[in-house]
Amino acid sequence: MNVFTTLQQLVPQQKLSKVAGRLAASRHPYVKRTFIRSFAKAYHINLDEYERQNLGAYESFNDFFTRELKADARPIDATPQGIVSPADGIISQLGQIDDHKLLQAKGRYYDIGQLLADSEDGHYFADGSFATVYLAPSNYHRVHMPFAGTLTKTRYVPGTLFSVNNTTAANIPDLFARNERLVCLFDTAYGKAAVVMVGAMIVAGIETVATGKISRTDDIQEAEHDMKLEKGDELGRFYLGSTAIVVLPKGAEADWQDSMQANSVVKMGQLLGLANPINPINIEETV
Repeated sequence: MNVFTTLQQLVPQQKLSKVAGRLAASRHPYVKRTFIRSFAKAYHINLDEYERQNLGAYESFNDFFTRELKADARPIDATPQGIVSPADGIISQLGQIDDHKLLQAKGRYYDIGQLLADSEDGHYFADGSFATVYLAPSNYHRVHMPFAGTLTKTRYVPGTLFSVNNTTAANIPDLFARNERLVCLFDTAYGKAAVVMVGAMIVAGIETVATGKISRTDDIQEAEHDMKLEKGDELGRFYLGSTAIVVLPKGAEADWQDSMQANSVVKMGQLLGLANPINPINIEETV
């Protein structure tokens, strides 16, 4: 391990995130103004494509961090059977699941069942496909649907809060299966599919349209849902951080575009690849 990853193991991750969360949620004029302006300057945030283009229009740093785009800022690719990026960011890795193993970084793999915190789900997705999108601090931080489907279950999994950048991914074993995460499971034209929202260092929370903001606990939280969502609809958001992982079953036969490689820059709604519908119906009518 390098110094950066070693230090992450030494700091009190949960306490640090709680403190950051309180500050990020503060509506005190001085606190929010200081955090928003400093962050915008440090990360060269351009608000031209966002709905609110004045830094003073945001009620808190959290409000600024999860800022909404203009309605037409991210066209959703309409290619039939297309799977689109759930977020703005960088492709960390994508490809096929080798038996139960997903590629985390060169030479490092982790188990799909551990990621989903369920062995039966892990068996279902064996030999399937995945795409991991890392959201940098400067990115748009809402997560959207990569396919149309019905949200059937969410599973909150408590865990560590390591950074999820490439340096940490290359040095921390089973990073995405160790960090705090929210597993979202869907019924789709491709069979059961998943989007996993993985927390990270200083992430102050994860929220979805079905659950609201998740309350951290020491135990796994599961909830049943029956919420229909179209491709491109908002699924959730991160309060600081992080990573979104799209998981498809073997039967979907996902074929990722050749242009999509590790470190490729992507925008929400951009075509990642094609998948084979299992259900013999028009995929645009599945929801």
